Amino acid sequence: MTAATEAVAPPKARGGIAQSVGDSLVVAKRNLIRMTRIPEMVIFGLIQPIMFVVLFSYVFGGSISVPGAGLSASGYREFLMAGIFAQTVTFATAGAGAGIADDMHKGLIDRFRSLPMARGAVLTGRTLADLVQTALTLVVLAVVALLVGWRTHENVLKVLGGFALLLLLGYAFSWIGALIGLSVRTPEAATSGGLIWLFPLTFISNAFVPAENMPTFLQTIANWNPFSATVQACRELFGNLPPNYPVPDAWPMQHPVWASLIWSVLIILVFRTLAVRKYRSASA
Repeated sequence: MTAATEAVAPPKARGGIAQSVGDSLVVAKRNLIRMTRIPEMVIFGLIQPIMFVVLFSYVFGGSISVPGAGLSASGYREFLMAGIFAQTVTFATAGAGAGIADDMHKGLIDRFRSLPMARGAVLTGRTLADLVQTALTLVVLAVVALLVGWRTHENVLKVLGGFALLLLLGYAFSWIGALIGLSVRTPEAATSGGLIWLFPLTFISNAFVPAENMPTFLQTIANWNPFSATVQACRELFGNLPPNYPVPDAWPMQHPVWASLIWSVLIILVFRTLAVRKYRSASA
């Protein structure tokens, strides 16, 4: 074989997994570059959680009784922050759905179809880019929380573990957003569809008030809510549970770290499968 022949020889084909990973990273890079060129997307994504931190800390702090901490404003602030963090990562679902719906509406997905790339890479790349944005939001939010008086009382590894669970939950919910984005016709519908079910999910939970203050049937829902499991796990890992806090008897509340991991992985497996299937049928 001559040198000229070697120069024009086609590259060796990659395996399925290698191609899928490579294509996903390329799509993720494309979405991250797009975010840097539209900075208002990131800025507006930061404003809402910061407002929640300030408003809940100073408006409701001292007004809501937390078992073991009473009406202490500082006690409620520490109880609250895990819920605010979890709400922030889950509300990113609406943005993920709107972004995919926008790509579908503009025909970008059709252009991806014409390329020799893994079918699931478009969705995986998008969710990975959203995960990076969510991580940035959490960093800024944690700094704001520290400024208003929030503190952790465990070692660094446990605190990092808490934030890892939050990011895993956010990544899991981004697949729900991907499915919604593929199922509607406009970005506006994706935004509405991505938020309407999140409000009951986050408020029928232990995020903002102890579940024991709710009616009995709502307590059961709150204790088995995947959102509540992550909130409870983060409170334990951050050391933010008040002394003698009465932990409910439900298994997810007794083993919140494991419950959070199981819920997040299960959501990823189910909704990634459904989203990729929907993407394939939509682009067939």
